[in-house]
Amino acid sequence: MVFTPEDRLGKQCLLLPFLLLAAWKVGSGQLHYFVPEEAKHGTFVGRIAQDLGLELAELVPRLFRVASKTHGDLLEVNLQNGILFVNSRIDREELCGRSAECSIHLEVIVDRPLQVFHVDVEVRDINDNPPLFPVEEQRVLIYESRLPDSVFPLEGASDADVGSNSILTYKLSSSEYFGLDVKINSDDNKQIGLILRKSLDREDAPAHNLFLTATDGGKPELTGTVHLLVTVLDVNDNAPTFEQPEYEVRIFENADNGTTVIRLNASDRDEGANGAISYSFNRLVAAIVINHFSIDRNTGEIVIRGNLDFEQVNLYKIRVDATDKGHPPMAGHCTVLVRILDKNDNVPEITLTSLSLPVREDAQFGNVIALISVNDLDSGVNGQVTCSLTPHVPFKLVSTFKNYYSLVLDSALDRESVSAYELVVTARDGGSPSLWATASVSVEVADVNDNAPAFAQSEYTVFVKENNPPGCHIFTVSARDADAQENALVSYSLVERRVGERALSSYVSVHAESGKVYALQPLDHEELELLQFQVSARDAGVPPLGSNVTLQVFVLDENDNSPVLLAPRVGGTGGAVSELLPRSVGVGQVVTKVRAVDADSGYNAWLSYELQPVASSARFPFRVGLYTGEISTTRVLDEADAPRHQLLVLVKDHGEPALTATATVLVSLVENGQAPKASSRLSVGAAGPEAALVNVNVYLIIAICAVSSLLVLTLLLYTALRCSAPPAEGACTAGKPTLVCSSAVGSWSYSQQRRQRVCSGEGPPKMDLMAFSPSLSPCPVMGRAENQALNEDHDAKVSEFS
Repeated sequence: MVFTPEDRLGKQCLLLPFLLLAAWKVGSGQLHYFVPEEAKHGTFVGRIAQDLGLELAELVPRLFRVASKTHGDLLEVNLQNGILFVNSRIDREELCGRSAECSIHLEVIVDRPLQVFHVDVEVRDINDNPPLFPVEEQRVLIYESRLPDSVFPLEGASDADVGSNSILTYKLSSSEYFGLDVKINSDDNKQIGLILRKSLDREDAPAHNLFLTATDGGKPELTGTVHLLVTVLDVNDNAPTFEQPEYEVRIFENADNGTTVIRLNASDRDEGANGAISYSFNRLVAAIVINHFSIDRNTGEIVIRGNLDFEQVNLYKIRVDATDKGHPPMAGHCTVLVRILDKNDNVPEITLTSLSLPVREDAQFGNVIALISVNDLDSGVNGQVTCSLTPHVPFKLVSTFKNYYSLVLDSALDRESVSAYELVVTARDGGSPSLWATASVSVEVADVNDNAPAFAQSEYTVFVKENNPPGCHIFTVSARDADAQENALVSYSLVERRVGERALSSYVSVHAESGKVYALQPLDHEELELLQFQVSARDAGVPPLGSNVTLQVFVLDENDNSPVLLAPRVGGTGGAVSELLPRSVGVGQVVTKVRAVDADSGYNAWLSYELQPVASSARFPFRVGLYTGEISTTRVLDEADAPRHQLLVLVKDHGEPALTATATVLVSLVENGQAPKASSRLSVGAAGPEAALVNVNVYLIIAICAVSSLLVLTLLLYTALRCSAPPAEGACTAGKPTLVCSSAVGSWSYSQQRRQRVCSGEGPPKMDLMAFSPSLSPCPVMGRAENQALNEDHDAKVSEFS
């Protein structure tokens, strides 16, 4: 029977309506469709969008696409109706060869969110390939001495189809000498042979022409035919025979060259040259067999000559001839099936796709970072691959399908702790020993504004001397933001508030970028001793984050105020104080008291009084108290003393440089009876106020000393954590020198090197005693040199006073 292309097309058209049936099912996360091979362009396969639960309207916005590693152009999806259809010709034999199962694996990918679906489209075979013989003519040599029922192997036909379409039946043209012998061997293949039914006579018929027809099991049936040319040979009538017609050998792939596969043994009942056997591969053996095996002509030993790879060919069918040396020679035949066993010689392959980088540090758990697929060409346990990820990272692998994984976020990210991760994906097969492959994934963490600027301290103390130039730099604040890029750009500003009746921004300003704080105008210690305000730091993130720091600016006093004399209590002329003094007064009699104040603080406000020397007086009868300003007599007055004395009192502070003021006191000497009223008035007027002022000053000194001593004791216990004896009550105390601290009521200088007694007289308290407010915090530590100089100067002044 001759097969023509027209017959083939007609049979295909008859089968097409039955093979266009497509079915789908959902299982293990995939769709399964059926399509016949050779289907026309546009053939319906399935409603893939509907079966995947996707709306038609979201196919385009979500970038619906279908991908296949090797056969992406065979099938296509209509995005308008969501139908999967045949895009180009599908040839099952070209696609899958002789494989019993043939399918096209598709990956359906949609974005927003990223989803991956797996679709298998099974290509079903149709009977579109007729049986084919390897040659158009097979020549068979038969000795005339062969007995009836002898079988002569023939090379069968092959059909590229599968299933019932590839099941072949053979038919031999009519002959009285020959019949057809069909056997099924161990691999379910039919082995055909020409069986001799009647003894041959070469002289009667030297050759026989036969036709062997192979018919497949398809509907309609397809056939193939080969011409058999049987040549009858004379003389040598016994052919070599093997112990068995078929041998099966198993050997591992990658065996060394020269390894023996099998040693064949054939026997010939003839003697002499007719019984001498040589072995060879049958001339119809495929070239791939010759390239990988060789046979020893004398011993029949088959050895390996080329590398055996299970992944390329796992079964070799070798036809071996044993030929004697008779005339003509006779041959025996056997088949050697060499099955190649798999070894774990293929490293798994890792493929990374659809990387979503960088990853925001506030990303939600379960976000897909990348898609990973693995493949191993080995089979069985050698091809079973497991994937693992670098330990101790906030990511994990989730299996989505066989050998398909998703890299997802497993725990929270913090860019400030770790800005990038170097992940290593390891794919390991189940072989022994196992093989593995690795793939690196660099995951960068994108910053979000989750850190506010932070100052090193919550509060800073700044000391600025008064009378500073306008616009001078007094301090620099600096905040650090752990974020990156614009989220870490810090700008500074004042937290505006009122300072008295004026705005804070009229006193100070801060540079937005550098954080430098400037004094906009000269500061006056007498007007403002402490300026407390806040500076705000804000980053450039969205939304911005910020924090504040407090600055305490202490304005330090300078000696910029001269002593000021108080108005005289008794009228005089030209600002001078006039006093009448009886000549009968005794030694030490207080004549009057010079009163002065200084607006500065501390040493700058500590006043001393000096009596300017008189040029003609070696025995001048008056003196002035160094720190009290009291003018008293130094001796008994006599007739030799001038009746009128002009005293110049120099009032000087302890600043650097010192500032002074001068007071003039006019003392007139009178006889005892000349001004009794004035004397009485002087006595009463002096005794009453001075006594009252002395009592008030004594109580004030005792109260201030007690409070100050308690504060000093508290500070010593808090800062040094050591016990110290409390200061003695009263106006006298002893101990080590301490600093001089400014306050709203003046300053307090204190020496414990020597026990002093502070005495109070008339005049304002500030002239006699300088104290600090106990509500203020301890003064900051000055420099070592400044502190030492201050203590030495204070001790010298105290020594002078004593």
